[in-house]
Amino acid sequence: MTAVTAHHLADLAVADPGALIQSVDWTAIAPPLVAAVAALAVLVADLWLPAHRKQLLGWGSVAALAAALLALVPLRHGDHATFCLKTVAATTDNAGCSYVADHFALVFQLIALGGALLTALLSLHTVDEQRLPAGEYWFLLLSSATGAALLPASRDLATLVIALETVSLPAFALVGLHRDRLGGEAALKFFLSSVTATAVMLLGVSFVYAVGGSLHLTLLADGLQHAPTQLQHLAQAGAALTLVGFAFKVAAVPFHFWLPDTYTGAPVPVAAYLSVVSKAAGLAGIALVTAIAFRPYGHTWGLLLAILAAATMTAGNVAALRQRPDTPRSAVRLLAWSSIGQAGYLLVPLAAAGYGHGGNAIAATAAYALVYAVVNLGAFAVVAVVGRGAPENRLNDYRALFARRPAAALALAFALLCLAGLPPGVVGVLAKVVVFRAAVDAGLGWLAVVMAVNVVIALYYYLLWTAKLFAAAPEGAPQPARQRTPAPLGAAVALTAAGAVVLSLAPQAVLRVLGTGLF
Repeated sequence: MTAVTAHHLADLAVADPGALIQSVDWTAIAPPLVAAVAALAVLVADLWLPAHRKQLLGWGSVAALAAALLALVPLRHGDHATFCLKTVAATTDNAGCSYVADHFALVFQLIALGGALLTALLSLHTVDEQRLPAGEYWFLLLSSATGAALLPASRDLATLVIALETVSLPAFALVGLHRDRLGGEAALKFFLSSVTATAVMLLGVSFVYAVGGSLHLTLLADGLQHAPTQLQHLAQAGAALTLVGFAFKVAAVPFHFWLPDTYTGAPVPVAAYLSVVSKAAGLAGIALVTAIAFRPYGHTWGLLLAILAAATMTAGNVAALRQRPDTPRSAVRLLAWSSIGQAGYLLVPLAAAGYGHGGNAIAATAAYALVYAVVNLGAFAVVAVVGRGAPENRLNDYRALFARRPAAALALAFALLCLAGLPPGVVGVLAKVVVFRAAVDAGLGWLAVVMAVNVVIALYYYLLWTAKLFAAAPEGAPQPARQRTPAPLGAAVALTAAGAVVLSLAPQAVLRVLGTGLF
């Protein structure tokens, strides 16, 4: 070895080489890790299980998602972080961590994994009755749930993008597993819109990375704040393009055209999953990049999100009014347009965060998302029950449901009243008030007025559907066939209804989210 080479090696040497090795906090990453391992286990087990034992894959997936939920308990204090940048002296800068299990991450992981668990219960009978490939279905569901659990804890742009695509890519295939014309068309529309969203988002990410000089969200914010003046417009354009990409994921107007056809063409449990888990992942991504990475450009993205929120809630609610009760799949299509309107409400606090009310506004979105997840999954669960006896699943099929299935009718009525923000769904009223307050506190009075008008519009179709449940059946009209409700499907209805009732009786659970420092 030459003297020059030895000299260079000496310069590279450090006192403690072991300090450069990345340590992993396995407790922090346990929730998405459990779901990921279960997905691989299902895929391998599918090769060996005989056809008459395939149902074990579904029950195994339910157990794995329940275990992933339990893995959140040790993280309840919100003080875990891992995959952090380290200096030679082995000091850790939390701003440079790629995975942070704070309270924000825990709330959205609870929504993602809880929603996936309820979707799995809804799916157990669907996979058998519709002859869907069991191994593929459960592998795709668990894979998408892994991405949804990973995304809220992601704190760098690379991990965010990967997690978001891990949510989306399996979802295309889940929609397409319904192998008919509607399923193929739905999967294609979903795929094309998501690919476009990803391309736009990556273009925006490249712009902000070029200006900010870092992928980590906190470090990126510092870089953008001190960026040269001549690059400010490039950074703002990048922030806007990144948000446009996420807007596709939450089906914000004008990027919503794929959603109604996708929901109606997919199996009902998959539509329920997309309406809650996929939407929550997109909202978490928007909250992270705006509240942390794009903090210096608050008024730019705040105004953009306010416009998107107003357009989205208006388009969703007005289109829901136009649904005809006698058309096939009109019940699912109405919930699809309703979810677009609800996405508009969810964007309101995120827009308010751009005007200096970040912490409370983000908490308002998290609280509303938690309420929305419970009641919307409950509505889809009853739709799945009714759809077993009425395959066309028209709104007219719900007429006199109380006379045939009183428990299902009461559960659906309570869910619809919560979505409308009416008593006795106290938690729905509280969620609406929280969002209104976020808009007013941020000085967005015009947006609060738009939301008030849309809440009134939504009352019409929610109450009209609720009235059908308790109306008398027309004389001589054929009634949908009544079938025995499978135990897992009945459990999903009961769990969501119980969750909505408990939250209404004890709304302090939602208030606790608002009182917690999420970041």
